[in-house]
Amino acid sequence: MAADPLAELFAGGARPRCYIASPLGFSEAGRDYYAERYLPALAAHVEPVDPWTLSQPAEFEAAAAQGRRQAFGIEVGARNARAIRGAALLIAQLDGQEVDAGTAAEVADAAAAGVICLAIRSDLRCSGEPGMHVNLQLEAFIVLSGGFIAGSLDELVGRLAVLRAA
Repeated sequence: MAADPLAELFAGGARPRCYIASPLGFSEAGRDYYAERYLPALAAHVEPVDPWTLSQPAEFEAAAAQGRRQAFGIEVGARNARAIRGAALLIAQLDGQEVDAGTAAEVADAAAAGVICLAIRSDLRCSGEPGMHVNLQLEAFIVLSGGFIAGSLDELVGRLAVLRAA
């Protein structure tokens, strides 16, 4: 029987290093949910790599004042890419009428780098082709990486708990 790479990440109750991809840091409501519920729930089962902490507001302000917005934007993207490649797992928040473009790009980058991708899609609205949770290519990247899409944070956390307990 072939080994399950996802199960191997959690062998012996391990908490794998996990990049947390989401647009939740862009809004006040999202930041509150992220800090108070989302990140703590995931941190019980993974070692989170929080991209919202990789670059500080003062850095954005300094780059703007120095006319270096584009160069700094590229640096932020490079920091995120390094963090993705340094993780064994990526968890993506895919809610919204359209999935956030940056989050989708992070998933694609992770999948291409051999990182297993998991996702949450709890949005009641349809997005993507018939029979798919989201855009078919994005869903294919997630599934082909060895991951899955959960219907809620609770479902995802429950599945992570089962993996850690196995």
